[in-house]
Amino acid sequence: MKAIYRFADINVGIASIYDEVHEMCKDYLIQDQSIMPDIVVRTSEEDIVQESKLSDDERAFEGLPPFTFPNPYLETLAVYRKMATVMPQLGVMLLHGSVISVDGEGYMFTASSGTGKSTHVRLWRELFGERAVMVNDDKPLIRVEGHIENADRAIVYGTPWDGKHHLSTNMSVPLKAICILERGEKNEIERISLDDAYTMLLQQSFRPDNPMALMRVMQLLTQLSEKIGLYRLKCNMDPEAAEVAYGGMKG
Repeated sequence: MKAIYRFADINVGIASIYDEVHEMCKDYLIQDQSIMPDIVVRTSEEDIVQESKLSDDERAFEGLPPFTFPNPYLETLAVYRKMATVMPQLGVMLLHGSVISVDGEGYMFTASSGTGKSTHVRLWRELFGERAVMVNDDKPLIRVEGHIENADRAIVYGTPWDGKHHLSTNMSVPLKAICILERGEKNEIERISLDDAYTMLLQQSFRPDNPMALMRVMQLLTQLSEKIGLYRLKCNMDPEAAEVAYGGMKG
């Protein structure tokens, strides 16, 4: 099956073996299917085998037993991997984290797996109610370059690759800040430098195998840090954590 979608203002043609990726991306389908895509992603059986191996390796690293995922699901991962490999050349990068918009500005939380990103963002939704909209709960895209009207700002986009809770919206908002979450007994937030944040941000970025593409991701990270605030939040899961985080980042 073939179709053209729009992610982070990039027209992406997807040619897949299975239909699942198209069902997943239906909200991002471009009405005019006659336009020329900016990039084209094609998958093969070899891509699916590779995703299965990568999944096994990741589960082994986390101390989990192997699990046989269905091929259509593995293909959705292969599609996003191929997209994320090419997009840095167009000024867009994939950064793992949970993004919520409050009053039209995006706040992103990133951390090691199991730290509680989704739980913390849930506190924001409870605190702000209708003022808050989930952009993406797992794998948002961030445009660092190429938006003329917002040249001094980074823009974060929802995607259908949105984690186990499937929380996302087909929308874009200026990215106000990225916050690294750490667990703590008290809720404390501080602004940090790129040097302080770089290791975690690079770990949470999609890092292509190609050395030149990886250098491009690193360049985009540096540019991103010049457009947004970087913070570290030590927090518990009390509702106060959301108040402290927002107060510290809103500025």
